[in-house]
Amino acid sequence: MRPYLMCSLALAMFATPLHAQTVFRSGVDLVHLGVTVVGKDGQLVSGLTAEDFVIQEEGREQGIAYFSSGLDSDLETMPFHLGVLFDTSGSMERDAGFAKTAAIKFLKGLNFAVDMTLVSFDTRVRVSRFGQADFPRLVERLRGQETGGMTALYDALGVYLDGAFEQDGRKVLLLYTDGGDTRSRMRLEELLNLVRASDVTVYAIGFQAQLRTADRMMEQRRLEGIVGLTGGRCYFPDSVDELDEIYAQIRDELAARYSLGYASSDTTTDGAWRRVTVTLAEARPELEGARIRSRNGYFAPYFEDAPRDR
Repeated sequence: MRPYLMCSLALAMFATPLHAQTVFRSGVDLVHLGVTVVGKDGQLVSGLTAEDFVIQEEGREQGIAYFSSGLDSDLETMPFHLGVLFDTSGSMERDAGFAKTAAIKFLKGLNFAVDMTLVSFDTRVRVSRFGQADFPRLVERLRGQETGGMTALYDALGVYLDGAFEQDGRKVLLLYTDGGDTRSRMRLEELLNLVRASDVTVYAIGFQAQLRTADRMMEQRRLEGIVGLTGGRCYFPDSVDELDEIYAQIRDELAARYSLGYASSDTTTDGAWRRVTVTLAEARPELEGARIRSRNGYFAPYFEDAPRDR
């Protein structure tokens, strides 16, 4: 992964080792999990407490050291960082204006984010980070993006995730694309490893109505595979007219999202993948049949052995 990440350094101007454990710091490093609970009726489940969740790492139960509900809570301890990946490739030309307007309306409602990172991509990848006070500049930058070129989707995701490693707190990425990757240097397998190493939750809108049926199904599965690793969700509208409703659904989900943190009982620093599962405690029978979306693991911290004296 590192040769590519060094290439993305030139694009994004920030990088961090792949094996670094993404954490927030509040006296002790915690593994952070964003968790969404959906009832068997398909409705989001809110009002839960830390006692309603069970976290296991490699089959061993972990003690929950941090809990909050809703992205706008406890912002001093757990700041919220928002990323936006926006496809500006040539195929976006017809619908770009409406798509930008819908995205700006969505972003305006998340005024508790400490910053917003905009990554626009076509053949090239461009990245800018804005503080909340700079929101008008973000709007200007997004509206000013011209369409053209091919689709370097994987490269754009890689650049954003690479930069997100330096951010402590809760991180959500909104991705809008109207097609599959046609340009990236990063391979899908490399991207998937980078996604697994990250604690960013991705919500993707794939507007792919213009693709042939077989291509559309393949690209949808590919996007779902990427997003599923993060505990996020994919949307595939048939028309840009559906964007406002989709953004409303994402806002509702973010409002009902839980943040959990734990200090792993495994202090090994070997950089190995650790499988994590989040389940609901059996004490709430009314939650029977509910589903949980969250990332399914993380890479442990990695430290090379210190050099020995000769």
